[in-house]
Amino acid sequence: MAVVAIIDYGLCNLDSVARAIEECGGKAQVTDKPEDLAGADRIVLPGVGAFGEAIKRLHDRGLDEALEVHVRERGLPFLGICLGMHLLATESLEGGICSGLGWIDGTVRRLNPTSASPPERVPHVGWNQIELTRPCRLFEGISPTKDFYFTHSFHLDCEEPLVIAAWTPHCGGFVSGIEQDNILAVQFHPEKSQRAGFAVLRNFLGG
Repeated sequence: MAVVAIIDYGLCNLDSVARAIEECGGKAQVTDKPEDLAGADRIVLPGVGAFGEAIKRLHDRGLDEALEVHVRERGLPFLGICLGMHLLATESLEGGICSGLGWIDGTVRRLNPTSASPPERVPHVGWNQIELTRPCRLFEGISPTKDFYFTHSFHLDCEEPLVIAAWTPHCGGFVSGIEQDNILAVQFHPEKSQRAGFAVLRNFLGG
């Protein structure tokens, strides 16, 4: 059974993520201690809250350096969820310019509604589909237009198209899934996306 370190930087309740990991066959370990990542087989970085405060708390706990070692150097499989995907970016414009982890070339920007009818709402909350742009191990065996649960006001604008695995058609379209080697991330919440979300987590645990 894979040991999955779930990063806790103090901004959200991680019980639902941990329960989903356990139900999908992993052994969840919620931790805010950098040293715990050494014993993990996989790492999940969830997220709800503001970018600037989240990246500060990662820095303050030394988790940014530990993630660099275990994900970028050791190559452990990694999954970022919602804000956890945004934190991988070069920078964010949420509340002013703020540097991210810099693993994915791109900028986190606010969703910009188009003139669609009915009007597109921000925050984007609720069920919406993804459209696969290329094969990705997270979405193996899942319908290419399956709905997932979203709740966010910002999105990751990637500079490198090759890392993009999925789009969602809202506010002109935004990146909802990325894959770069061992680094995977999704804009939606798989732990809240019922069967399709659990299928994503099982693909992560088995990949």
